Amino acid sequence: MKMEDLLKIESEEERISALYEIFDEDFRLSSKASRIEFLTTVRQIEKYLKPGMKILDLGAGTGEYSLYFAEKGYQVTAVDLVEKHVKRIKEKKKPYMKLDIFQGNALDLSRFENNSYDIVLCLGPLYHLEDIGNRLKCIEEVKRVCKDDGMMLFAFINNDMVIVTETMCYQPDYLRKGNYDRKTFKVRDFPFVFITVQQARELLKNSGLTIVAEIATDGLSELLADKINNMDDESYQLWLNFHFYYSEKPEFFGASNHLLFVAQKCK
Repeated sequence: MKMEDLLKIESEEERISALYEIFDEDFRLSSKASRIEFLTTVRQIEKYLKPGMKILDLGAGTGEYSLYFAEKGYQVTAVDLVEKHVKRIKEKKKPYMKLDIFQGNALDLSRFENNSYDIVLCLGPLYHLEDIGNRLKCIEEVKRVCKDDGMMLFAFINNDMVIVTETMCYQPDYLRKGNYDRKTFKVRDFPFVFITVQQARELLKNSGLTIVAEIATDGLSELLADKINNMDDESYQLWLNFHFYYSEKPEFFGASNHLLFVAQKCK
């Protein structure tokens, strides 16, 4: 299937499944540069984890985070909309892992009770929900299943940085020919949904959440991918340390393709 064929699919669920026939999620975080997003996110999650905590991973993809934390002994529930992804997690699951795996939609978590998880990861669903009502519904479901003192982590794709990386890495003529509004610089929401830093903040605050932290998850990694991928192990570790440092600095937050928000219920 070609990318433009996705637009002909009316069902959102079918469209997302078809999208991941084009994008291989199993390899998305496999290079040194792309791995920075994973390592940074894990680092943030581990700040709030304590022994015995339960984790819900919504939009789990092929299980990168679910399997990582299940390997460490945590009780994890992985949910993904795409049947292929669910099958892949089941294939990679080890017998001793306390890992439950479901195919399901982040808009309907009715199989899970209120206040049942200590950590809820929403690291993919908001990449796909163009309708604002569905975004709010997704966040409301995350809130419902998260314990009152639990932590929620939400990921977004940064509209403004997409323009930078498209221009500098993939389409040199993107500013002339790219599919974005020339006045507002809003990138067309295809094949993913793109949102500005301020829009993400407002979405979470309007959902009754308190933002605890904002992290530039992959920072400059996509822009500098060739250089990062060619680093020796020592240089890579030093770069990673620097990335961890600047990823939490407010002045660097918008310079990242992927944005991570840590949030709590308002008290």
